Amino acid sequence: MSVPSTAMPQELQRRLGMFDAVMIGLGAMIGAGVFAAVGPAAQAAGSGLLLGLAFAAVVAYCNATSSARLAACYPASGGTYVYGRERLGVFWGYLAGWAFVVGKTASCAAMALTVGFYVWPGQAHAVAVVAVVALTAVNYVGVQKSAWLTRVIVAVVLTVLAAVVVAAVTSATSDAARLDIGADATFGGVLQAAGLLFFAFAGYARVATLGEEVRDPARTIPRAIPTALGITLAVYAAVAVGALMVLGPQRLAEATAPLSDTVRAAGVGWLAPIVRGGAAVAALGSLLALILGVSRTTLAMARDRHLPHALAAVHPRFAVPHRAELLIGAVVAVLTATTDVRGAIGFSSFGVLGYYAIANASAWTLTPDEGRPPRVVPAVGLAGCLTLAFALPLSSVVSGATVLVVGAAAYGIRRITIAQTRT
Repeated sequence: MSVPSTAMPQELQRRLGMFDAVMIGLGAMIGAGVFAAVGPAAQAAGSGLLLGLAFAAVVAYCNATSSARLAACYPASGGTYVYGRERLGVFWGYLAGWAFVVGKTASCAAMALTVGFYVWPGQAHAVAVVAVVALTAVNYVGVQKSAWLTRVIVAVVLTVLAAVVVAAVTSATSDAARLDIGADATFGGVLQAAGLLFFAFAGYARVATLGEEVRDPARTIPRAIPTALGITLAVYAAVAVGALMVLGPQRLAEATAPLSDTVRAAGVGWLAPIVRGGAAVAALGSLLALILGVSRTTLAMARDRHLPHALAAVHPRFAVPHRAELLIGAVVAVLTATTDVRGAIGFSSFGVLGYYAIANASAWTLTPDEGRPPRVVPAVGLAGCLTLAFALPLSSVVSGATVLVVGAAAYGIRRITIAQTRT
C-alpha cells in the first residue's frame, strides 16, 4: 500500500554522511567528559582513575556495538526507544525513551552551566540561558548547519586538548610515578568513577538517534559509532595520563578546573585562558548535540503518542522536528536558570545507563541474519550498565530510580485510560 503524500512532510531527510556522523558523536562526547567528569571521577577513584576510565570504556564499547547493530536494522529517529519497542515490547521502548529524554535534558542543563561558569562565572546562569537559546536556534534551521558547527567545535577542542597533553607530558613537574595505583583506589570507588565517566562516553547515542537523517544508515552508523568512540577514548586516556602525571590523584580530585590547573602546574600558565575557552567551546558542542538527540527521541515518542502528538511535526522547509526542539530548548533554559551543575552528572548517568541496559537487552534478541553481535557483547553491556548505575552516589540512584518509576506509572495510567475509553 502506498504512503499518502500528506505523510511526506513528516519525514526527516537523509543529509548526513560518515564524516558528519562521526563529528556529531565526537562533539557530544569530548566536551562532556574532559571538562565536567574527570574531577568528580578522580575524587571517587583516587589513583584508580585510569582503571575507572578503562571500565567505562569497556561498557561503552559493548553499548556502542549493540546500538550500532540495532541502528542498522532500525534506521529511524529515536534510538533505543525504537529498538526496545521493536525487540522487547512497547513498554520497554517507552521506558528507554523516557530515561533518555529526562536524563539528557539534565545533561543539557549541565553543559549549558559549564559554558556559563567558564565564560563568565559571575553570570553563569544568564550565559547558560543565552547559550541554550542560541543553539536551539541553530538546530532549528537544519541538521546540516548543526553538523557544520560541530566540525568547527571538535577541531578547536582537539587542538586545545593536544596542547594540554603536550604541555603536561613534557613538563619538568610531571612524574610517571603518579600513575601508580595506591591503596586509595577501592573497588567501589573505581566503579563509581566509571559510572561518572560514562556520562562522557554516552555521546555516541546521538549518532543512533539521528538514524533517519544519515545516508546509507546500515553501513554508515555501524562504522561511525565505534570510530567516534575510539577517538574519544584515546583523547580521554591521553588527557587523564597528562593530568595525573602533573597533579597526581589528590590534587586532580580537588581541582575545580582540572585542565587549567594542569597547565599552570606544568609551568605554562599562559595556556590557562585558552583552556578555559576550549572548555566553553567543548561544552557548547556537547549541548548542541544533546539538544539534537533529545529532540529526535521526543519526535519518535510523539509519533507513537507517548508524548503529545503535536511534537511530531517536522518543519516543511528545514526538515527538523521544530516543535520538539523548541520545547526541549525551553525546558533546558528553565533548568539552567534554576539548577546546579554538579548533581546533574550523576542523575544523567543513571538515566542513560538504564537506557543502554535496554539497548543491550534488545541486541541480545537479534538473529545472526540481522547482524547480531557476539553474545558476550550485549551480556557484558547489560551487566555493566546495571552495575555502574547502582554504583553511582546514593542521591543519583534515588533520584534516577524515582524518575523511572514515575515514567512507568505514567505509562500504566495512560494504558488504563485508553482501555477505559475503548470500553
